[in-house]
Amino acid sequence: MTSFLPPPSQPVRAPAVKRHVLSFRVRLWLTWAAMLGLFVALFLSLDLKLAIVADKWQYLIGLRLSPNGFLQGAALTLFLCVCSIFCSMALGFATALARLSSSAVAVGVATFYTSFFRGTPLLIQILMIYLGLPQIGIVPGAVSAGIIALSLNYGAYLSEIFRAGIIGVAQGQRDAAAALGMRPSVTFWQVIVPQAMRTIIPPTSSQFISMLKDSSLVSVMGVWEVMFLAQSYGRSSYRYIEMLTTAALIYWLLSLGLELIQARLERVYGKAYVNQR
Repeated sequence: MTSFLPPPSQPVRAPAVKRHVLSFRVRLWLTWAAMLGLFVALFLSLDLKLAIVADKWQYLIGLRLSPNGFLQGAALTLFLCVCSIFCSMALGFATALARLSSSAVAVGVATFYTSFFRGTPLLIQILMIYLGLPQIGIVPGAVSAGIIALSLNYGAYLSEIFRAGIIGVAQGQRDAAAALGMRPSVTFWQVIVPQAMRTIIPPTSSQFISMLKDSSLVSVMGVWEVMFLAQSYGRSSYRYIEMLTTAALIYWLLSLGLELIQARLERVYGKAYVNQR
């Protein structure tokens, strides 16, 4: 008698998981070490005169003051960036709130500002502030002009990042806060902003790293930051590659510092999402 019962099902085996002897973090650092070794080997093959680097690196880092007693090198670059970061954040946040307001004048001013400073080169903006303002009786210093230009330029970009982060929070969060009787201002600062920070931090950190590199454009005004010193020492010794390589390494190390701060902030504002996994 033929049986119409289906054959017994075979137990489904889970796919074999490939196990590595070394952890992911160890393999990651080994990859970085290999890439760094190749990078160093490439530049050593260029017949660099390291004695020139050893003689000038203190000035490039900023361990010594300039002849007029002010900061120079990486110390001045950090000063420019820190001042510009706080000013651009305040300006970007105010512009984002203006874009989200119901005032036509506020929206018009905010959109005009962001359109102009996002649509024109930063170098032109630096020169317009440094060379153009004296024609109307305002004479800013080179450092002040650099901070103003960087703040205005990156404030325009940050305003769009802040606005996107704020409107990216679900409307249900606002409705839930209103149902609990929270005032709009309390809802904004305690509900909306903390959730928006998770979206805001990565692109904002990228903008700050770009600002760090774009601060080299301030060298056109004779500011003694890293790029200006690298070009000056390279011109005087006819060894540009040594000085430019040192400047690139300094910018890279400063950028790594900002990346570490970004990673720390992402962990702080992403705790709630990690716990939900």
